[in-house]
Amino acid sequence: MPFRRAPIILTPPSFPIFVASVIVAVLALLVHYGGVSIPVITARRAFDVLAIAYVLLLVGVLVRRL
Repeated sequence: MPFRRAPIILTPPSFPIFVASVIVAVLALLVHYGGVSIPVITARRAFDVLAIAYVLLLVGVLVRRL
């Protein structure tokens, strides 16, 4: 019996999810490269925040109606 995978249905993220992920990514880039001081995001955690923005966008693509 051949191995069958269920197709993954990708959908475009909703506008609020897209905007939220872009804002979080831009804030992380500003802290790391621009030297902007944001109390919640330190320069040591900028990559973690950028990864969170990517995961947020990924969830918006993989989950329907989000």
